[in-house]
Amino acid sequence: MDEHAAMRPRDFGLVVLGAVLWGTGGLAGATLAADGIGMLAVATARLAVGGGVLLAALAVARRLGRLRGSLPARRRVLLTGLLAAVYQACYFLAVSWTSVSVATLVALGAAPVLVASATAVRRRRVPGGRTVLAVVLALAGLALLVGVSDSGSPAGVGLALVAAAAFATLTLVNRQPVAGLDPLTLTGASFSLGALLLAPAAIVAGVAAAPATGGGGGDLLAAALPTLLPAGPSAWLLVAYLGIGPTALAYGAYFAGLRTVPATTASLLALLEPLTAALGAALLRDERLGTAGLVGAALLATAVVVLRPRRRSPTMGPGLP
Repeated sequence: MDEHAAMRPRDFGLVVLGAVLWGTGGLAGATLAADGIGMLAVATARLAVGGGVLLAALAVARRLGRLRGSLPARRRVLLTGLLAAVYQACYFLAVSWTSVSVATLVALGAAPVLVASATAVRRRRVPGGRTVLAVVLALAGLALLVGVSDSGSPAGVGLALVAAAAFATLTLVNRQPVAGLDPLTLTGASFSLGALLLAPAAIVAGVAAAPATGGGGGDLLAAALPTLLPAGPSAWLLVAYLGIGPTALAYGAYFAGLRTVPATTASLLALLEPLTAALGAALLRDERLGTAGLVGAALLATAVVVLRPRRRSPTMGPGLP
């Protein structure tokens, strides 16, 4: 049976929504980084705010108690939080050691290939024609959209591959639901944990980037504060948006969509993130895509059309095009 046959249009739309929101988060994160906030600090803030907002809402709704008596749910939260922290840390370190284009191409481009390969091995069946076509279109579109750069180090590329593996595992793991653990509870609890795991690394990176002082540890931390915390109301509003929209809502929608959307399809739809970011930069920052970027955007959009749920035909049977 075609793995796309059981895919619900609503769940497909939720995954698309999550990826588009991630793309808007790239613009917010880039603005914060341009203001001097360290990339690991940005990643930690988005997980902390996103997870914290969801936990607060769940506490008001009295839904947090579900985690206490479910060992599988707690294990899923722990694994998801760890994978989220690894993905964020490795991706942003890869950006600093290579470039945004290389890190994006490797981290996001390798993820659907890893997911498709793992799915094929587990099912002992090669991916279907639609999936293969979508992979080719999406990867070609991504390469054209972000461009190809020779900057960076092999270690940076290796970190981007680790990020890809973390995101692929995050998708595969959460394709199987856990009884009593809904997507919002999973996102809130796991991302709060991920923020706690990332915070020490963000602080160390901030101290390392701070101007040298002749004082003790307190002086070093004070000098690092501009790279760790936003300055001014507009920056705090950006952090709030980054945590609520591209993190809490985006991942909540993505995890919810995984109920019926195949893992390979979801990882390919995640490539709408750089497409949204590129289009947003062109509209809001007057950044030109160029001919290659426009072709890449068209190829990515075509891949989404290829992956979209097909209507079931009463004469041809379910799942057939």
